[in-house]
Amino acid sequence: MVKLKKYNGFLKLFVIFLTLFFGVSCSKQTYQVSKIEGKLIPITSTEKQTPEIENFIKPYREHINKDLDSVLSYCPETLDKSTGKLQTTIGCLMADACLQRGNLIFKAREKKDIDICFLNHGGIRAILPKGNVTARTAFEIMPFENSLVVMALKGEQIIELANYFIAEKKPHPLSGMSFTITKNNTPINILIQGKPIEKDKIYYVATNDYLANGGDSMNFFKKSVQKYDLNYKLRDILIDYFKSVPTIPVPKDIRVKQE
Repeated sequence: MVKLKKYNGFLKLFVIFLTLFFGVSCSKQTYQVSKIEGKLIPITSTEKQTPEIENFIKPYREHINKDLDSVLSYCPETLDKSTGKLQTTIGCLMADACLQRGNLIFKAREKKDIDICFLNHGGIRAILPKGNVTARTAFEIMPFENSLVVMALKGEQIIELANYFIAEKKPHPLSGMSFTITKNNTPINILIQGKPIEKDKIYYVATNDYLANGGDSMNFFKKSVQKYDLNYKLRDILIDYFKSVPTIPVPKDIRVKQE
């Protein structure tokens, strides 16, 4: 019989070595980025230089342009957000369209009516020119992906809304509500759907999802008792509204006035 006693020390060291080796090799390795390399790949804009790309894109471009340039309605005059101190025709039109189109969905789902629509002046990105109105026009006016949201606010928050309007000194789009600004810059004679405001009543205010979350410091929306997401993009609202009216009605009523 072979005696292994004299090899015991060596075997123990060998086993320890194998254990450490496999333990290290199986452990999770961490890596760090040491260098990032890149290069510019020029894309030419002429058909002659990129015929394959142009031929592939052309039918899609033509189809999109056809949809965007199809006439939806007619505007009798140019509507511009820069003409008006307390309100503008394009702002009033946008608020009216959102209230009207949004109410079709809100009433069907919730069996309730939208009372007010309040948007931000900066959200209007282009004029509505006189002449034929197309889907492209809607994309130019509202290029963002904002959707319509309805917020349930108490009358107290509606007064905050009016005070915000006064402090901002901008003609924010407003529909369904009117008031007078006093010489002391406070709102009086607040009417909602033609009726005097009630502080404890719940009113349903349509706005976009950005403002509903307190965007542009509209913190009164954060105090809502309930929120309803209509999943209806403002741009789509404009397109649907344009389709529904052969000639766009230009709002002329006074919604906010100064003493």
